[in-house]
Amino acid sequence: MTELSSAPVLSTPAEYLFERADSDSHPEAKTPRKTDDELRQIYEVARTAHELRQGKRKKIALQFPDSMLVDAPRLVQALKDELNALPKEEESGPNPQEKIFILADTSYSACCVDEVAAEHADAEIVVHYGRSCLSPTSRLPVIYVFTEHTLDLAETVGAFEKEYPDKASKVVIMADVTYQSHVPAVASSLVSSGYTNIYSTGITHDPSNIIPNRKIVSHTSSEDIPSPESLKEYSLFHISTPPTALLLALSSRVASLYIHDTPNSPFPSSSSLSARRLLGRRYAKLLSLSTAGIIGILVNTLSVSNYLSSVDALKKRIAAANKKSYTVVVGKLNPAKLANFAEIDGWVVVGCWESSLVEDDAGFFQPVVTPFELEVALQSDDERVWGGEWWGGIEGVKDPEIGVRKEEGQEEEEDDDSEEESAPPEFDLRTGKLVSTSRPMRVRKMNEAKQDREVKSQEAKEKQNGVNGALTLRPKAELAMVNGVLSPGAEFLRSQRTWQGLGSDYTEEESTAIEEGRRGGIGGEGRYAEVVMGGKARWSLGRQVGHDS
Repeated sequence: MTELSSAPVLSTPAEYLFERADSDSHPEAKTPRKTDDELRQIYEVARTAHELRQGKRKKIALQFPDSMLVDAPRLVQALKDELNALPKEEESGPNPQEKIFILADTSYSACCVDEVAAEHADAEIVVHYGRSCLSPTSRLPVIYVFTEHTLDLAETVGAFEKEYPDKASKVVIMADVTYQSHVPAVASSLVSSGYTNIYSTGITHDPSNIIPNRKIVSHTSSEDIPSPESLKEYSLFHISTPPTALLLALSSRVASLYIHDTPNSPFPSSSSLSARRLLGRRYAKLLSLSTAGIIGILVNTLSVSNYLSSVDALKKRIAAANKKSYTVVVGKLNPAKLANFAEIDGWVVVGCWESSLVEDDAGFFQPVVTPFELEVALQSDDERVWGGEWWGGIEGVKDPEIGVRKEEGQEEEEDDDSEEESAPPEFDLRTGKLVSTSRPMRVRKMNEAKQDREVKSQEAKEKQNGVNGALTLRPKAELAMVNGVLSPGAEFLRSQRTWQGLGSDYTEEESTAIEEGRRGGIGGEGRYAEVVMGGKARWSLGRQVGHDS
């Protein structure tokens, strides 16, 4: 046994740490300080101030990702100066000055609008800076400022011509939101050089589109727009590396995907080939949930519209598959938080289409999947067919149609029993082992009505034989049951928990009876309750029942 050289780290590690732009580890560390004109242009100060004054917003919350917080104080001052330069509203009565708040940290992902933090400051509107998933919000209006990045137009057009030398190639041009303003110029340059089947994309707030949050725009005299079916014949030229969730979604909707890397891309470079491998890994991960008994519904947003209805739909869908579900809210995800729920066999994330994807190398002990992947996992082995499609958000989560139960009766009970007896055994496709807790909500084969009939039959036999209700030993159940329903949680506590409760570390000769100890008053004496076992104080609850004045 080796000795520890230092004390173990017991605190929960933070998944997202604040990053200073002037630190050596930050990618923008060597970027010179922005001038006032550059700051106003990048953060679109004039447009933001105009929309705020036009909407008569007085309490304003500014949401920044960690990498942009270094510019927050200067930006607030520039925004105040711009608001003061605008003409005042002509209203009767006092005209209060606008109040600006900085949201220095977000409750969930930086791509989502943090309405909860904004409401703590009683804000009337949120100005969201940087990349955004553009998921619809539920309570507050939002002004999106994507903070434009510069793009070498000639180099981008040259990369396109090298990848697609045929002037008749069917290509759709798309870019990350931080480069979206350059898409029309790139498309127009290519059309003028002779390309005939070039389409570009414009931003729209609809993640459920065939291209999420984008609409297809034509640059020729023809107004025909590719349909979702014909889009699979087109290639996609993407400027800047997309997030993994978007990469997986696009790889199954277009013929091919070419990524044009940029210096300021916030994501590592990828390719369509790696996307195919990632889809295969996602499919292997969701197979482990097909035999899970308890599935945790992990709420990863409080701002995306309709997230509550999605949680209810997932609960019904899991219950229809005879599995148990628990809803958990932990804020920003990390493995240490979810490790506290050891009884849960897998997780499904309810969030935006981008943050619902948890990377394979994130270090979580149990699989974490998206609602779309859960839908595939809950299908039977005969029905489960995956054609390569994928989606990460809660869009498309629908209420399952659960059949109405018939009235209870003798005939139905016999059908239920026969169905239980004829149900095939379930095996884990990854390990090949039999899984007996995959459907904990399945009713016990010997239901209460049948037990009552057997009890009455036994009593009749005893009365006939002259036996007066002798006690018989009940057979020990192989699995933990609660009210006739299999309980994986109770089974876990019974068989896998190393600590079995108070007194488990004593011999059988010693008494483990629990008695309530003395209680203290408001003064300083006897402030802790004690548990007395066998007449001796064995354990202190440490629960303070009084306090000094």
